[in-house]
Amino acid sequence: MRFLANENYPRPSIEYLKSKGHYVKSIQEELGGSSDEEVIAIAERENLVILTFDSDYGELLFKYQREAPPSVVYFRFKGKSPSESGKMLAELLGTELEIRGHFTVIEETGVRQRKLPLP
Repeated sequence: MRFLANENYPRPSIEYLKSKGHYVKSIQEELGGSSDEEVIAIAERENLVILTFDSDYGELLFKYQREAPPSVVYFRFKGKSPSESGKMLAELLGTELEIRGHFTVIEETGVRQRKLPLP
């Protein structure tokens, strides 16, 4: 899968996902200081799933109803180590959970999803 790691997404999790064969573009490494809107535009343009710990993306995508919102995985649980979010996501990708087309929230107690509006 192809991801765009927001600036707050931990480097060890990025490296873990890459080790599992996923493409991960890092805002922190390549475009530090980008606004949330710029991150969304990059995700749309490059067809990437945003990985973030920032709750603002839910508001940006649902309140302002973007025409072609990218998929987002929002982590509300940081885990015990910086690589844990990457490991949790890799495990979820091995299930039948569909990430694309959804706003996915990963919490300590489980996963919630909301379908994104179609363009």
